[in-house]
Parts: sequence; C-alpha cells; structure tokens
Amino acid sequence: MKEKIRYWIIAVFSISIGLYPLIYLIIDMDQQGLLSSKSEIIATNFVWRIAFFTHIYFGGISLLVGWSQFSKRIRGKRLKLHRFLGKIYVITVLFSSITGFYVALFANGGIVSQLGFSSLAIGWFYTTLNAYTAIKKKNIIAHRKWMIRSYAFTLAAVTLRLWLPTLPSILGISFSEAYIIISWLCWVPNIIIAEIYIRKAIL
Repeated sequence: MKEKIRYWIIAVFSISIGLYPLIYLIIDMDQQGLLSSKSEIIATNFVWRIAFFTHIYFGGISLLVGWSQFSKRIRGKRLKLHRFLGKIYVITVLFSSITGFYVALFANGGIVSQLGFSSLAIGWFYTTLNAYTAIKKKNIIAHRKWMIRSYAFTLAAVTLRLWLPTLPSILGISFSEAYIIISWLCWVPNIIIAEIYIRKAIL
C-alpha cells in the first residue's frame, strides 16, 4: 500500500511539473519564472534560449512519461507500450541533459551553482545511458537500478520547484543565496534516497 501511495505521489508531481513548460507557450515569461533572474544579455542570446527551451520542453516530456516506466502493470501486460515510452524517455533525457549542461554553464550564483547544475546534467545523461545499454544487453536488474537513478535525477525538476519558493524563507536568506544551495539540494538527496531504495528493494 505504501509503495502505491509513493508511486502515485511521484506520478502527480511528475505530471504537474512536466506540464509546467507549457506556461511558456501561453504567457510571456521573460519577466517571470527562471528567465526573470537571467541577465538581459543571456536571456536574449539566441543559442542560450534554444538550449533553455529545448531543456525544459524535453525535460517536461521525460517527467510525463518516465513515471509510467515503474508501473508493474504496464511492464507486465503492455510490454510494447513500456518499451515505446522508454525510448521516448531516453531520447528526451539525452536532449534535455545535453542542453541542460550548456544552460548550467550560465547559472546564477557563480561557480558553485554552475558546478551543481552541470553535475546534475552529467549524472542524468550517464545514468540514463547506462539504463539503455543495460536493457540492450538484456540485463533487466541493472536496467531497473539505473532507471531508478536516472529518474531520481529527472525528479530534480520537481524538487527544484519545491525548494525555490520555500528555502529562502526557511533559512531566512535571499533568493540568490538559496539558489546556490538549491543547485545541489535539488538532486543530491534524490540520488541518496534512490541508492537506499535500490539496496533495500527487491527488484
């Protein structure tokens, strides 16, 4: 029962945040959201904007399809759907992580936040690629372990948006100071929890 509750909580957050990038299609977000904190030079740079929107849109899709990969029902009864969604997940993560790495190089907060977000992008790419190569070798156990790690990185998009409005008030610090912490806080705990789960769960 607890497993199902955790699964659906993750699903709800994944769908909610996965749909978030659609706001950029409806509302001019240049003065709001993540774009509002960027300097005019960066925010109006064509290459940076292409990378940014590729990152958030493909990242959103990876959130939307990724949670379904952990459904035992889909894996057991609709294997073709599982594989199809898995291919979409891998492709979108690879695009989003590569462009995310580029965007991370310009992150606010200097070298600390730039290292935090670029490490996130590298880890996301690495774990997803390993999950893909493991299943190509028909190593299902390794595939599942790497997918758990990969989706823990994917969920950084969720934890990022949970921490952004709350951490400044919790610690009594400015948004810019909190942003530096969040560049690591949004994904490091996720990976730790994923590793604990992998060691305890029966895959």
